[in-house]
Amino acid sequence: MAPRLPHPHRDDVRIAVGGLSGGLLLWGLGLSPRVLSDPVVLWPAWWVLLVPLVVTAGCELLRRTRPKAALLIGTAAVCADTVTRGNVATVVMFTDLMYAAVLYGTPASARRLPWITGLLTVIGGVLPLALWRDPRGLLIGVGVGVVTLAPAATGWVVRDHRDAAEAARLRAEQTALLAEMDRAQAVVDERARVARELHDMVANHLSAIAIHSTAALSLDDPETSREALGVIRENSVAGLAEMRQLIGILRADERAPAATPTLDGVGAMVESARTNGLDVTLDARCGQVPAPVELAAYRIVQESLTNALKHAGPGRVTVCLTQDDDALAVRVTSPYGRPDGPRAPGSGSGLVGMRERATLLGGTFDAGPDGARWSVRAVLPLTQGDPS
Repeated sequence: MAPRLPHPHRDDVRIAVGGLSGGLLLWGLGLSPRVLSDPVVLWPAWWVLLVPLVVTAGCELLRRTRPKAALLIGTAAVCADTVTRGNVATVVMFTDLMYAAVLYGTPASARRLPWITGLLTVIGGVLPLALWRDPRGLLIGVGVGVVTLAPAATGWVVRDHRDAAEAARLRAEQTALLAEMDRAQAVVDERARVARELHDMVANHLSAIAIHSTAALSLDDPETSREALGVIRENSVAGLAEMRQLIGILRADERAPAATPTLDGVGAMVESARTNGLDVTLDARCGQVPAPVELAAYRIVQESLTNALKHAGPGRVTVCLTQDDDALAVRVTSPYGRPDGPRAPGSGSGLVGMRERATLLGGTFDAGPDGARWSVRAVLPLTQGDPS
């Protein structure tokens, strides 16, 4: 089954109907560009000129869907029109077919037609001048240029502007898509950052609360229960304070405190861990470091102590901070394993968060068994990383 031709555009139908109507009006009025005495008129009958007119009008219906075929058939029709009395409407519609072939045709046709019509214009002017030795022969070249070169050049200019506008639209869409992707990625990164901060701020306090509440429930000793409740209250208040600080930052409240933890606070954090029941020693040999490195080191030590509180066996926990010219090394070790399992449930996100913090700064992170102890090791470069 042969493929069906696409329906002509409604504007093409209007052009075809308008051109045919104008040609019939000129035919009815007896107006034509040539008279019977012209030697080129081989078919003087009035009805003969209707054939090129009708064929050219039919080609107008294909000017968008089949521009190349429409131009070829229209060229044959306008050539036939030259040996009749002629009709101005046929020539006008042919110029539109030439314009449409450049505008709607293939890129190869759009490039070739202006050159071909330009060559025909030169030949149409030079050849009659050389044969007849009459300057009026140049008028033939002018006529060929008006009918062929002018519409082809106009179509090329319009097509070039259309392609430039389409390229600009595509670039704008791509820019908008990239901006949306960047925005989505920024949202994901910010969510991950807030999740890390929230986990590191609250997990330590909640772990201490869980452990001491378990001890208070399991021991029937009023003094022990009182001490446990005191630790629970202290960690609850501290956790709420840090939570309010984070919420204030998220709300962009200028009145909310936005203090960033520093390495100066590691000592207080170690004291809090001792209050929660850990035997911790601190060896800090570091000076001033960039704020992003300082925050990452603080959070890594905080999460390591939280994990030691939840999972480590009896024994000493060591925290070591060592700085050289290029990096800050963080090392936290604790007794590995407990025979009765962890004292508080863990989600596994703590190790992921510590690794992300080190990676964002271009550093390295490693955690795992080291003999009879569990070791957390991080190296944070002092000159790399994203301050955020």
